[in-house]
Amino acid sequence: ERVLDLVCGDGTFTRILAAAGADVIGVEVAEAALRRARAAHPDLRFALTPIDGPLPLDDGAFDVVWSTEVIEHVADTARWLSEVRRVLRPRGRLLLTTPNHGRLRLLVGGIARYSEPLGDHLHLYSARSLRGLLNDFGFDDVTVSSADGPPGYRRLLLSRAVRG
Repeated sequence: ERVLDLVCGDGTFTRILAAAGADVIGVEVAEAALRRARAAHPDLRFALTPIDGPLPLDDGAFDVVWSTEVIEHVADTARWLSEVRRVLRPRGRLLLTTPNHGRLRLLVGGIARYSEPLGDHLHLYSARSLRGLLNDFGFDDVTVSSADGPPGYRRLLLSRAVRG
């Protein structure tokens, strides 16, 4: 399968995907991270993309888009998700993770703990809000589950959605 590792960091997971047999490209917004990825994995493909611009990729080019711990940092979520949909083939899959900010976590920790004024998290997602967002952008078969922690207080959201 053709896989996009969207905001790939140092390319570690891009390498794992390639080793598993995927035809993968890693895309990064930070030039320093991209240099590290290219130096560590010279046999893999990486590309730089503007943080707020279009992805430098063809329409319908990917079977899977993998993006972990990214969506909460994106200023224009609508544009970002539109670009993800554009590069996915019809019935292609989006797999993403983001921190879980359900009611109990916010009640116990307070919103300031998770959304510092100078922090880089621009959006806080609960399972319900993430599911609704993905449905609103034309994704089907959306599943969102939580992980890492006791029930009702899990730290991580894992989602899967299919481009409709």
